[in-house]
Amino acid sequence: MTIFLILAPYGAYALLVLVTSAAVSLFAAVAVCLGVIALDILRGRSVKILGAGSVVVFAAVGSYVLIDPAMNSSAVKFAVDTGIFLVSLLSIVFRRPFTLQYAREVVDAETARLPGFLHANYLITWAWTGAALLMMIGNIALLYVPGLPLWSGLLITFAARNSAVYFTRWYPQYRKAKYGVAPVGALPGTH
Repeated sequence: MTIFLILAPYGAYALLVLVTSAAVSLFAAVAVCLGVIALDILRGRSVKILGAGSVVVFAAVGSYVLIDPAMNSSAVKFAVDTGIFLVSLLSIVFRRPFTLQYAREVVDAETARLPGFLHANYLITWAWTGAALLMMIGNIALLYVPGLPLWSGLLITFAARNSAVYFTRWYPQYRKAKYGVAPVGALPGTH
């Protein structure tokens, strides 16, 4: 369920951009992000780096699209993917991998203190950072390779995102099997 909520703004954006303008899609994604943040607050959870960063990214790109409405779909997607890549990468650079906030909410304090717990969250955050980078590359290809079918960019996005989701689910179980410790699921509902 949590992965659904985390990915909901991106899903809303991706679906809406097919039927409406980029600006409407981006600001709808902002609204969904704010809804997810509000839900976390109502549940007594922290405001997440990824959620807050996504609000900034969608709002910034949406504001730019209002200024330059001629920006094409691939360029808008590239801008969104670049923003999410930077949010993810900066969370690592500042030693606060974004998955850590989700993970601490689903494990006990003893598990959260294990050295492997932090390591697992860095690896999972790197997997999401890599997925965002692959999505950026797919959008660059659509921008600069004339005649490339739209489905190729969608295929790259789908494969990258699903690989990150799979790794997020698989790695904690792998650690549990290998080291015999409690799962260190980075996202609730993934173990």
